[in-house]
Amino acid sequence: MYLKDELLNAIEKEALVGRGGAAFPVARKWRRIRDLQKPKKYVVCNASEGEPDVSKDFFLLEHYPVEVFKGMLLTMDFLQTKEGYFYINKNYYQALQAKIDPLLEFCRQRGYLINLFKEEPTYIGGETGALLNSIEGKKVQPRYKNPSPSVLGIFGAPVLLHNVETFYDVACVATDKFEQTRLTTISGDGLSQPGVFRVKNEQSVSDILRQTDNLPDFDFFVQVGGGAAGEVLTSAQAETAILSGSGSIRVFPRTISPYSFLKNLFAFYTRESCGKCSPCRDGSWQLLQLLTGLNEESELPWERFSPIIKIMDKGSFCNLGKSIALPVRSYADNILGIKV
Repeated sequence: MYLKDELLNAIEKEALVGRGGAAFPVARKWRRIRDLQKPKKYVVCNASEGEPDVSKDFFLLEHYPVEVFKGMLLTMDFLQTKEGYFYINKNYYQALQAKIDPLLEFCRQRGYLINLFKEEPTYIGGETGALLNSIEGKKVQPRYKNPSPSVLGIFGAPVLLHNVETFYDVACVATDKFEQTRLTTISGDGLSQPGVFRVKNEQSVSDILRQTDNLPDFDFFVQVGGGAAGEVLTSAQAETAILSGSGSIRVFPRTISPYSFLKNLFAFYTRESCGKCSPCRDGSWQLLQLLTGLNEESELPWERFSPIIKIMDKGSFCNLGKSIALPVRSYADNILGIKV
């Protein structure tokens, strides 16, 4: 086991990055918060996992909960704080309570207060500002980016926030078990072995599908990085593309209609918009309304989608509204040959 500064150096040497989607260097975040002259600091674990087609955090909490909590305690020791929050999707907690509660009690007995916060499952609930607002008892809506949570997080104190996989990786570094890998969730109809797998960082999407016995025997395309915000790629592009974002791979048959693909996407954004800003709130609703009366065989009004997508991309308050642009544009361009 490493001493505090040794652990920081080991994390930096391994080039460990956060696995919540942004891939921010862990050592840089730790150093920045450590150097703040603040009397109170918090460590928060984000186990919201509201992105569709992503279940790696649930997998870790089901099979490796001890390592996740060990990563939290190591982080708290580094920052010399004894208080944190375990922010978890309520449905996850109901399924995993028998594993989580004893670990929370174990931490308490050793002087660490890790407060359990059960989130009503939402996509926006995992966004940093919305998560911190939830803990403070405020509306589950995003915040302005400045000041950052590392300066002003919850109750006026700095917060070091990681997702479940990142804390697991911290524990692996501390015990010399870390490898240059990450978890991926593979899903889709017609696959042989859907599930959560550990894969090498630089493997291509197609190689991952082959390695896990999930390369389809039908014509397909993939959405990589999350079922809401992930990029859509052809099977040929998947030969060189690597994992991004939340690290998921969703396989679709090429026979799926544009209507079905977009209706699922637009319905998700309409349902999950927190309502804080009109570009996201109204834009997602308008996109879904444009599909009213259409069906699998219909020609879609791409010329009407385009300005709405542009407004959402440029004008949304947080990344929820902005993120719709990537899946829609990449699907239109890569799969349909349409510029949006």
